[in-house]
Amino acid sequence: MEFSWLQTFITAAECENFRRTSEILHVSQPSVSVHIKMLESELGMSLFLRDGRRVKLTAEGRRYLQHARKLMEVYESGLEDLNAFQQGYDTKLCIGISPLIADTILPSVLKRYVKANPDVEISIKIIDSQNIEEAVLNEDVDLGLSCLGSTHSEITSQMLYQDKVVLVAPHDGLDFEAAPPLDEKEVLLSNYLLTHNHPGYWDDLCKRVKSRYPGVRMMRVSQIHITKRFIAEGLGISFLPLSTVRRELLEGRLLEVDCYSVEIPDAHTYALTKYNHGKQQEFLTYLSGYRF
Repeated sequence: MEFSWLQTFITAAECENFRRTSEILHVSQPSVSVHIKMLESELGMSLFLRDGRRVKLTAEGRRYLQHARKLMEVYESGLEDLNAFQQGYDTKLCIGISPLIADTILPSVLKRYVKANPDVEISIKIIDSQNIEEAVLNEDVDLGLSCLGSTHSEITSQMLYQDKVVLVAPHDGLDFEAAPPLDEKEVLLSNYLLTHNHPGYWDDLCKRVKSRYPGVRMMRVSQIHITKRFIAEGLGISFLPLSTVRRELLEGRLLEVDCYSVEIPDAHTYALTKYNHGKQQEFLTYLSGYRF
């Protein structure tokens, strides 16, 4: 049995048309027919029912399709491993990362790690923090970097970084040195408070703000980069991790508002692992020693 037959069979099963299969695989239509006939001969059964230009799987074909896909996955995984070995990689490390972490602290850390560990093949999956625990549990990733910790018995949760959260407002157009500082109460009551752009602290923080300022108006915005854009356009204010707005504050595009009446929590970054194997632990040790 040849794997080209399996690939042809899987593709034909998905599009139910031999002509379309030939276009997808860049082979002739007669070659598609030959591959299917050879596979059917090898298995001793019919895999397709012919109906004019269209084909449909037989009951045996439907049953065999799941096995064919597994065989192709094993075959392709083996090729990937050999290609990685030829390129000098001897270890793979798949990391699930929340969009916020991927957009802030990760790039500079990863650049240095890859340079120091050229034998490690890194793959990155961007996953919302709420789903990283499940990805680690299911072993879809070797480790997760999340804004949320885990209390699952099979997961080790290690806090890597604690980030100060600050109240951020749009620039008021006044000279920085001559203008009076922005007033917390005025800012909170005269703007929409853009909330829930971070999964770790907003539920408790909303209660604290509402308790102190019952008249505050809130608007949910699910992503921090969109929140920053809204603030810059004068659409609202928000409490954001300092690492996510440091550049905008330094450049004067956004302003930090001193907040005395509301207790502001910190944001955290966690590493989630199911196993503490060599490369996972090496990467976490590297991250733990990195000064964010």
